Amino acid sequence: MRSALSTLTTRGRAFLSAGVTSAGCAVLLGQRDLLRVGVLLVLLPLITALFANRSRYLLASSRDITPARIQVGQTATVTIRLDNPGRVPTGLMLLEDSVPYVLGSRPRFVLDQLRPRWHREMSYSIRSEVRGRYHVGPLTVRLSDPFGLVELTRAFTSETGLVVTPVVVPLPRVKLSGDWSGTGENRPRAFAAAGSEDVTVREYRLGDDLRRIHWASTARADELMVRREEQPHQSRATVVIDTRASAHRGTGPASSFEYAVSATASIGSHLAEHGFTVRMLTDDARSADTAWHDRGISGPAEVETLLDALAVIQPSSRTSFAPSSVDRNSTGLVVAVVGQLTRNDVATLSSLRAGATRALAIVVDTAAWGRSSAAGAGSRSFAAGAGSRSSAAGAGASSAAEQADALRRRGWSAVVVNPRTSLEAAWRELAGSVDARSVRPATAILEREGPAA
Repeated sequence: MRSALSTLTTRGRAFLSAGVTSAGCAVLLGQRDLLRVGVLLVLLPLITALFANRSRYLLASSRDITPARIQVGQTATVTIRLDNPGRVPTGLMLLEDSVPYVLGSRPRFVLDQLRPRWHREMSYSIRSEVRGRYHVGPLTVRLSDPFGLVELTRAFTSETGLVVTPVVVPLPRVKLSGDWSGTGENRPRAFAAAGSEDVTVREYRLGDDLRRIHWASTARADELMVRREEQPHQSRATVVIDTRASAHRGTGPASSFEYAVSATASIGSHLAEHGFTVRMLTDDARSADTAWHDRGISGPAEVETLLDALAVIQPSSRTSFAPSSVDRNSTGLVVAVVGQLTRNDVATLSSLRAGATRALAIVVDTAAWGRSSAAGAGSRSFAAGAGSRSSAAGAGASSAAEQADALRRRGWSAVVVNPRTSLEAAWRELAGSVDARSVRPATAILEREGPAA
């Protein structure tokens, strides 16, 4: 009974109070008609509450998000289907879906009635300006009787995932000389340079011919191994991103870190779509994805794997750039997107060139983001920023142009970018450079092609 009374609405409690008051006044005044009215006002919400709590409403819900993976700034459509497989019709219902704050406000829908064996579909749009992995749901249903005296709240448990990836800028297709690491007969030589053993066999995969099983290697490895008779063309690319918080400037979507994440997503997607097997390295060796994505997945799956990793990547607390030393040989093409570098960082980063066929670097001019974020600060904030810059300079920091020159002297092709730089133009200029010394800074690119839209 107590649980049934807890479902009464404000109107139901008002009816119950009015009925008790009328019954009390009727007893004191000896008015039988008023007593009948009081009893009716008391019984109506009580009977309605008991009936509503004992009714077995059978509701089924499903949710679909189209598409399930969107870029920052894009819109996805959420479709909710509510079914009534039972035999009891429902009353007035209020539906509310749980949505994270960054995706917008919580949508609400009102359904007057859902008859047995009927279903209703509702849809709404969500949009995010912040990348990440989010969960939409669960759905909450509030049932009410026709008189509005009782309200039942029921919640489903199912949730639907949504991945918001960085913005992927379409890049022009350019010729990258020396970007592959062996085909056909050259493939075993590439493996030998990497120091791998048993280069003529690999793990058994579903669909392989059983006649290609290498029984000697199978007995030694204790798992099925097959011979590598022919090796198709395989282009490898290593994409390096500098995630150190101390190497970037600005906050939110307009920070240099988000620019670096978007550039990494664009370059990695561009290379994967053109036949490269892409792996990603960060400044933290423990969290780096050092394994090659050569497990037989397609180009679109390779892009999804990279974007899923970049959707949840966050700035690290490391102060030095130390990528993983695993599998540095035969890395193929190396593309690095870096922030503020010191001399030690340049030396450490250049160690990846040991087994690379070509090395490209995009140096983010973090000072440009720092000037834009500090444009509206007062004199005290300006003094504090100057102190932090002087301390950074004392630690070995230099301008973006000097960092790019240091990388060029070590054999890199480098370009400097700022908030107004077009990534397409920077990529065309970077990938098309034959001599690293001929690479011009981003200001020359802007003068020729203008700022990005």
